[in-house]
Amino acid sequence: MSLIEIHRRTIKRKKEELNRLRTQKANESKKIPTHRKKIMSAQKAIERTKSASTIKMKHNEIKREEKKISDIEKKLADIDRKISKKEKEILEEEKKLNREIERDQKKRDIAEKKRIAQHEKHLEEVSRKLDELVTLPEKITVLFMASNPLNAPQLRLDEEAREIQEMIRKSEHRDSVLFKTRWATRTYDVIQAINEEEPTVIHFSGHGSEYDEIVFQDNQGNAKLVSKDAIVQTMMSTSDNIKLVFFNTCFSYGQAQAVIKHVDAAIGMTTSIGDDAARVFAAQFYSAIGFGLSVKKAFEQGKAALMLEGIREEDTPELYVKDGIDPDELIIVKP
Repeated sequence: MSLIEIHRRTIKRKKEELNRLRTQKANESKKIPTHRKKIMSAQKAIERTKSASTIKMKHNEIKREEKKISDIEKKLADIDRKISKKEKEILEEEKKLNREIERDQKKRDIAEKKRIAQHEKHLEEVSRKLDELVTLPEKITVLFMASNPLNAPQLRLDEEAREIQEMIRKSEHRDSVLFKTRWATRTYDVIQAINEEEPTVIHFSGHGSEYDEIVFQDNQGNAKLVSKDAIVQTMMSTSDNIKLVFFNTCFSYGQAQAVIKHVDAAIGMTTSIGDDAARVFAAQFYSAIGFGLSVKKAFEQGKAALMLEGIREEDTPELYVKDGIDPDELIIVKP
């Protein structure tokens, strides 16, 4: 959760507390006229009677009602202090929110300037290299590598692969996409599979850790953690055909950011991701790729699919691209 959202929630909560205090004050204030009315009634009774006992009784009654009014006034004073304190807290929290919004906007402005500069640089490169247009292959291979260790929570990776295959099959350029799977992936299977298949897209499906690690399996089928550096070295040392690496694993944004030094684009997850979210997002992403859409458009359609399904994890996937590459122009399938 961002600091902006935290401040907004805090302000909302404090305003609710302030409203409760104001309601409490109003309810207490309503009691005073009733007690004053009783005092006036007792005073009139004293004026009308000559009975000493009645006069004494009414004086006592007046004292009791005055005591109640005094207690209410003390309570009101205490509530006023709390209201004043709460108003100051809200004001201070609003100042923090405004400062955070300003900082966030500055970051956005810097990022936008950087994006514009990169885009202009890209346009210059395109204008210089119009005679060197890249011809995309008629067929691409998506290598799906899954790992579901026995000693880790079991994921429905078969359903993810099945739905990706089905969505590719229903896409316009289905004959241009070869979908290859590797199951129970061990560490030494990765390079072997890449050398065999020479994929254009590598898709890792399974578990990830908060420490930039991806989870494969050892010879006993149990979890074996592999570092981000090892993944980057693998991408650098294998097929030159790789254009996209898709980390459909929890906490994989660090790996995605790192591998774009060696591939055009990568997708990673900013936090943990549920089975359903991983399946729905990936299936729609590859469907869009199969229709010849750009990587950016496919990524946005994947997020849209999550929202249409009511899966509130659309902010979990992140797309990263190499410097100088426009994801709107990066098209993987173009028969």
